Amino acid sequence: MRRLRLLLVHVGRRTIELPVITPPLGIMSLAAYLRERLPLTIRLIDQRLENATTTDLVRAAVDFEADVVGLGTLTPMAYLLPELTQKIRQALPKALIVLGGAHVAAFGASALEDIEADTAVPGEGEIALEKILEAHAGGGGFGHIPGLIWRDPSGEIIVNPGAIPYIEDLDSLPFPAYDLIDFSKYWRFETMVNMPPRRYAGFFSSRGCPYRCIYCHCIFGKHFRAQSPERIVAEIEHWQSIYGTKVVEFYDDTFNYDSGRVMEFCQLAIKRNLGLKIAFPNAIRGDILTPEIVEALVDAGLYYTACALETATPRLQKYIGKHLNISRFLEGVDMLARRGVFTYGFTMLGFPTETEEDLLRTINTTCGSMLHATSFFTVTPFPGTELYARVLETRPEKLHGIDYRKKSYTNIMINLSEVPDAMLYGYQRSAVRKFYLNPNRLFRILTSYPHPWYLPHYIPVLALRLSKGLFSLSS
Repeated sequence: MRRLRLLLVHVGRRTIELPVITPPLGIMSLAAYLRERLPLTIRLIDQRLENATTTDLVRAAVDFEADVVGLGTLTPMAYLLPELTQKIRQALPKALIVLGGAHVAAFGASALEDIEADTAVPGEGEIALEKILEAHAGGGGFGHIPGLIWRDPSGEIIVNPGAIPYIEDLDSLPFPAYDLIDFSKYWRFETMVNMPPRRYAGFFSSRGCPYRCIYCHCIFGKHFRAQSPERIVAEIEHWQSIYGTKVVEFYDDTFNYDSGRVMEFCQLAIKRNLGLKIAFPNAIRGDILTPEIVEALVDAGLYYTACALETATPRLQKYIGKHLNISRFLEGVDMLARRGVFTYGFTMLGFPTETEEDLLRTINTTCGSMLHATSFFTVTPFPGTELYARVLETRPEKLHGIDYRKKSYTNIMINLSEVPDAMLYGYQRSAVRKFYLNPNRLFRILTSYPHPWYLPHYIPVLALRLSKGLFSLSS
């Protein structure tokens, strides 16, 4: 096939509500995979890092003479797509425009509506984009690519039968294309880990979450696939040799799902004397932790992790499909905290059928736990989730007027529970105060936070939470 010029863009703007920036591992993984298989010239742009305007991106596409422009984004930034794709189409009328990312996974075919794009990939991108590029280079159509969403010459949006194919052997994937970004720029910004900017490397060591929480998207499917411990360590050593990175962040949905893999990784990291500082900002599953796993992780360098409780009511745990063992979760948090791991919690308030008693139980359980910090989010039903489908069927009026685009993690106001709005949001505000104004917890934060000199940085954030609460969780 002829050599194509492929521009991949992580679309988004840096905002006060969304200040964290991490390397765009999605498009970096796509680039690494595709350049091994196809004759391509590839450029990557992270709009949030550069804080680039739409005009900047269009100019970059024109200067690059892109044959294909791939745009990946989260739903809160999807408002940028109509103008961006329209201007790219005007400037490069022959270019193929492909959408991807969590927004497409959530919205499906509707992601192409009012957008000047040709195709959209609602899931894992490597194999699908490879087939798209092959078809485009050969002048063929897209009807043969399973699960693909595309626009035919008449403008009709087509959804192909089947499902977007997944890669089973993650060890077969090349290392993400860090050479196509200015990695050092990312060390100037905060990441998903609540720590000061630092030299680090980010990793996805697994894909697919086997749990069936009704509020989550299903970008990588429900079949858990993971890199081997040897592959993880090989990549860590590779980036250490180039960038000197000792701090590593794993963005897996559930890194500790396979306890045997965790133990082998820890043992290998210790044997190789990697000297790591490990963080899990996306959360590890707290109720499947054991003393042996915690000891191994700490010995390997674990210093920060998030643990997601969501709700402390067993009935709601069953309703949301997480089936968390709450007592074991609290034991897991306790083990982590007592070993000096700074432990951050995720809690959700306002599930359908949730009562005042349920709210109080979740708040009291969270405030009585050994968590160092936490966020109390309001449950938000996003398109593409089972929760959204249930609300659409039972309480469709709750979804009227919601525009999911241009939303931050804190400003979608919706109440799916059985209590009045004033009660839900009142309890949410009081929960933040009860949690953070506990003298014992404040002492534990001061003595356990790895960089105490940086804590004043969070005073404005804490003040805002104490005064207003934290209202919503976005995708």
